[in-house]
Amino acid sequence: MKAKIFADRRFPVGPIDEKVYGSFVEHLGRAVYGGMYEPGHPSADEDGFRADVMELVKKLGVTLVRYPGGNFVSGYDWEDGIGPRELRPRRLDLAWSSIETNQVGVAEFQKWAAKVGAAPMMAVNLGTRGVEAARDLTEYCNFPGGTKFSDLRRSHGYEEPFGIKYWCLGNEMDGPWQIGGKTAEEYGRLAAETAKVMKWVDPDSRLVVCGSSNTSMPTFGVWEETVLSHTYDYVDYLSLHSYYGNRSGDTAEFLACSRDMDEFIRTVSAICDSVKQRKHSDRTMFLSFDEWNVWFHSNEQDKQVEKWTVAPPLLEDIYTFEDALVVGCLLITLLRHCDRVKIACLAQLINVIAPIMTETGGRSWAQTIFYPFMHAAAFARGDALNTRVECGSYSAGRYGDTPYVESVATINESDRTVTVLAVNRSADEDAETEFTLGGAGALTKERHIVLENADLKAVNTADDPERVLPRDLPLSEKTVLGARSWNVIRYRY
Repeated sequence: MKAKIFADRRFPVGPIDEKVYGSFVEHLGRAVYGGMYEPGHPSADEDGFRADVMELVKKLGVTLVRYPGGNFVSGYDWEDGIGPRELRPRRLDLAWSSIETNQVGVAEFQKWAAKVGAAPMMAVNLGTRGVEAARDLTEYCNFPGGTKFSDLRRSHGYEEPFGIKYWCLGNEMDGPWQIGGKTAEEYGRLAAETAKVMKWVDPDSRLVVCGSSNTSMPTFGVWEETVLSHTYDYVDYLSLHSYYGNRSGDTAEFLACSRDMDEFIRTVSAICDSVKQRKHSDRTMFLSFDEWNVWFHSNEQDKQVEKWTVAPPLLEDIYTFEDALVVGCLLITLLRHCDRVKIACLAQLINVIAPIMTETGGRSWAQTIFYPFMHAAAFARGDALNTRVECGSYSAGRYGDTPYVESVATINESDRTVTVLAVNRSADEDAETEFTLGGAGALTKERHIVLENADLKAVNTADDPERVLPRDLPLSEKTVLGARSWNVIRYRY
């Protein structure tokens, strides 16, 4: 099979915001306890954080981490997680039928985020709480001192404010599964008033308002329009969430699911622009795709997990090489929309539908989906370019006619590098690929990294952590994308 990839230095989509390489840690399952935090672990540091996990997070290249939820945040009292640990209450977590010990809270998370080099993105509870609690939390975190909650923070040993810039106004508030779920009118009004007050406390804060939980919600579209009609002048981003899974066993269709993400982004962008025009605003609403991933492997096993325990093993998807190809296609799609998508969070980070897995008390390792994310975060910097691919296509079930090759090109003017990310979806044909970049002169190919495996269901485990591992191909004049492979091709101009 032949494929041609065209891009032009003079026609960028826009700058790639580093926050698109974000992730998510929720108080859910073993994400926090036994994942990021485990005081008795051999690698634990003085704060109880697992050093082996922190090294993997840094290797992954995560730039921002959303916290503490997720569904969890809609029943969360942030005051439970501050001050002396021995005085913190144990609570019922109704979102996940678990016991929350509150040994990790807002201050501990700030410490951990600083250690891994990621910006925190906090969520406020707009399920059981509202304006007052959000105001107080913002004051506790970001006000210098001389007031009730800023001085409370200082009394807890944190003299300087945390300076949290990014905040989510609740989570999936349209969902009936959400504690304190709301109609679009109810949520829009509450979110607007909360946003006003948070920005009065800290004018530098940047706020994300909830969009629909997914495109199958009966109010999708109407929800966005209604919520933005109330909040457009007060918030900076609208959230999108989407998960994908191969429940039918149709690999060809599964590998095309990024087309759904593409349409989702286009639709929501159009709604935002419609509200912008109706309000005669000069502000463009950016998007925060703050939950995205493959999620389906653990659905049945989660039904067997004992309720009302501490850190039960929930949502522990074991990812295949097939899943890694899908994650690669989803990353490419996010980058192709970098003019609108300014924040994105792979959900989640540790143990819970995550690229990083641990044994409580034991080993840690990288899952298959770790590697496409790591490559994109490391190499796809600068500007994304309008990229056109000419190649064969196939019928991908509900996603329709789909090209075999999915690709995006990025250019980094600071070091004169060009990166091509590409997935070959074909089951049996390599793609001999020609890349043409206008406006940059001659290109020198410097590296070709590939992730491939003959077994689509191959997984990495604690006993075999390198079964699916990227490798460098020998450089040659021809660029060949192997059948069903993830590729990173690096050039210098």
